[in-house]
Amino acid sequence: MRVIADRDVCIGAGQCVMVAARFFDQDDEDGLVLASASRVPEDTLGLVREAVSLCPSDALSLVEDD
Repeated sequence: MRVIADRDVCIGAGQCVMVAARFFDQDDEDGLVLASASRVPEDTLGLVREAVSLCPSDALSLVEDD
């Protein structure tokens, strides 16, 4: 699985960072999401799914690897 972060939709709430800081960060200048790693290992998929589901602007999504 890969995580996709849409910075045009992000509102900078930071829920993703609080739940899964290993995969998400916030830009120091505008506070918008930065995806730290695009591929999500199977053993951390649940954590990333939780972060994606908590995003208030739906800026995050998980997609199958190509």
